[in-house]
Amino acid sequence: MEIKLKKGLDLKIAGAVTDLTVHQADTKVFAITPDDFPGFRPKVDVKEGDAVMAGAPIMHDKNHEDVKLVSPVGGIVKAVVRGERRKVMRIEIAKDENQTFRQFDVASSLDGDGAARLLAESGLLAEMRQRPYDIVPDPAVAPRDIFVTAIDSAPLAVTPELAVAGKTKEIEAAVALLAKICRGTIYISVRPGSKIGNINGAKIVTVSGPHPAGNAGVQAANIAPVNKGEVIWTLDIVTLARIGELVLNGKRDFTTLVAVTGPEVARPSVVMTCEGASVASVLAVSPLKSSDHHVRIISGNVLTGTVTAKDSFLHFPYRQLTVIAEGDDKVEFMGWASLSPAKQSESPTFPGHFFKRPITPDARLNGGRRAMIMSGEYDRVMPMDILPEYLIKAIIGRNIDSMEKLGIYEVAPEDFGAAEYVDTSKLPLQQIVREGLDYMREALE
Repeated sequence: MEIKLKKGLDLKIAGAVTDLTVHQADTKVFAITPDDFPGFRPKVDVKEGDAVMAGAPIMHDKNHEDVKLVSPVGGIVKAVVRGERRKVMRIEIAKDENQTFRQFDVASSLDGDGAARLLAESGLLAEMRQRPYDIVPDPAVAPRDIFVTAIDSAPLAVTPELAVAGKTKEIEAAVALLAKICRGTIYISVRPGSKIGNINGAKIVTVSGPHPAGNAGVQAANIAPVNKGEVIWTLDIVTLARIGELVLNGKRDFTTLVAVTGPEVARPSVVMTCEGASVASVLAVSPLKSSDHHVRIISGNVLTGTVTAKDSFLHFPYRQLTVIAEGDDKVEFMGWASLSPAKQSESPTFPGHFFKRPITPDARLNGGRRAMIMSGEYDRVMPMDILPEYLIKAIIGRNIDSMEKLGIYEVAPEDFGAAEYVDTSKLPLQQIVREGLDYMREALE
């Protein structure tokens, strides 16, 4: 099966990784942040000073007690950090030199219920997403189909195939496990020329086109869209390989390759560490440029990532750091209206629109928020069969009937990343979609 997407937007940003040599980070402290897992209501299972193994539960979901977030390393619980009203912000674990791993009972996963329970207990279910609502899946609800993406089309991202090279056996073992849960088809989407060959039990889909072609939800919308009353699961190929590792060895694999990218990085590179690593330890391997201006460190890509700090930690999915200038200390003639060719824009009113060279963006909004302009600009960068501008208006108005008719069950905030970038109105589209999905879930469930 082949899908060719024409709508979308590929941002050419300076600071791409050109050398795929993997460098090892020496990370001592790791953290898991429950806010990285939408729909997960955390209940803490450990306290400061507790010893934990890699794979041991540190939090569980109040609504689904089988669903766990687990420690990525063996060590000591350093801190349980709470915010206002005792909200759990993160749990920090200091790594031991001698690592111990929890052994999971794989033999109990012979049927669908056992397989779902294994995924939930191991923390791997939390690294998948369910549509509708783009939340951690409910292990009690079998999905219609499962969509796996082996593509990362986001700005400056490194192909996830780098992390799964030579892991065909693990991938097939994972597909066999998921087939016990899935009622329909398991799809794996790849780029043309991918080194991932035929996978027993899965259907390979070749996808070409600009970002967000790599989003699993976009692929699902162009293969078999989710309708009201249906449930699908989405995940990436790295998570799929981790499921296979669990099936074959009974242990979780937490190692992750982090692409350190962006115009403020001295030598963009690929760094190996574990999930939830400290940002400082990763940047010690791939340092920033010496500069006298403020920088913004983003865990993820510039469109959908989470703002973090050097003394903080990687956020899920833990596979990219992007560093750009903050821009708050920049003085520019005419400000956002400057016609400098160095300013990139998707609008042809700016000279930079016609240049194909990589840009060095900063974090400024470049204009003020204003009323929505119904110009079809969202639709030009969203390869989904929906009316995104009307959907956003329905979400703002909390009109549930209109949201359902306009396709809210198909979307996730990340699908609006490119639309938010080109939005003339400067609306926080991803935040609006997240709030709309949460509102729908609370109202209908």
